[in-house]
Amino acid sequence: MKRNILFFVFLVATACAVFAQNNLQALATIKVNKSETITLGQLKARVDVYQKQSGLSSFTLDQKKEILDTMIDERLVVQKAIKSGVTVTDSELDQYFTGMLSNMAGREVTEKEFGELVQSELSKSFDQYMKEQMGMTVNEYKAFLKNQLIAQRYVVSLKQKEIEGATVSDAEVRNAYEINKSAFVQSDTMKLFVVVVPKKGDPSAAKALCTSLYNDYKAKKLTTDSMTKQMESSKKFTCAPFYISKISSAAAQLGIDYATLLDMFKNSKGFVSEVSENETDYQFYIILDKYDAKMLTLSDPVTPGQAVTIYEYVKGNLIEEKRNMIFQNALADLTKELRVPANYKMEKSGAALDKLLTW
Repeated sequence: MKRNILFFVFLVATACAVFAQNNLQALATIKVNKSETITLGQLKARVDVYQKQSGLSSFTLDQKKEILDTMIDERLVVQKAIKSGVTVTDSELDQYFTGMLSNMAGREVTEKEFGELVQSELSKSFDQYMKEQMGMTVNEYKAFLKNQLIAQRYVVSLKQKEIEGATVSDAEVRNAYEINKSAFVQSDTMKLFVVVVPKKGDPSAAKALCTSLYNDYKAKKLTTDSMTKQMESSKKFTCAPFYISKISSAAAQLGIDYATLLDMFKNSKGFVSEVSENETDYQFYIILDKYDAKMLTLSDPVTPGQAVTIYEYVKGNLIEEKRNMIFQNALADLTKELRVPANYKMEKSGAALDKLLTW
């Protein structure tokens, strides 16, 4: 029995070694700036990332080949960019990364603060969260992001004047609006002023402060402006105006059901809610204004209270589409130029490559 167990352990160890060695097999070598291989293991990792992001359980052989081609193009462009002197500093990378995290959090956060937020709300480490969302750890994603930024910066530099000079005519803006007119609809909307007092381990003090702000506003001792100034000096509560539409996604964003949202919309301008409590804070809101649903014209603001009009919004999107098209064409031309034997070599092809990609 002992001999059989030892033999089984030996077989498992041997199988693991063969599997690891298999993952190290080179599929392609990039040599624009230096010799760099793309291994089977790296391709598997990228496929895993795309599967997580797309929600697909598996990819076909042709799709895996397309992903491999994408990785080759990426390495070619990155190596060419580095050879041409293009760099992204650590501080630039950190700034871009924290900007992404702030967008995800809905407010300005540092990398440390976002990690703490993930830990407190999801009971996961930052690495676990990134692995689930992106298929990479934080450091792996940063390395990937840095290469993407280097490649993007280089391609933009090739067509900088053309990209910066992209423009659209008045007729193009108006045609685009007419084509997509049905999408420019404003739902019933309210402008709220929300006051939130965090408990921070002292619910009684939070309740007392929130009740005091509420009573002072009702008694006209405070205005929304004076509350904002008090918030900025005391740092003990937050308050801000924001717009909310009568749609189900807005209810989800507020953490309430749609029926509750509909009840809110039954109230008139000037309405002040009662003080409410949840797990983390006390709060109340004021209805500053209400806007009826309507079809938006080119001269209307995108959302009530904004300076940007539908015309400017459509124009901006069209210009961005043109810039993106210039960028994509430049990228396609560059990768075509770089796809020569002097710059890369396929280490596996034909039936040998197909066999490796049938996992």
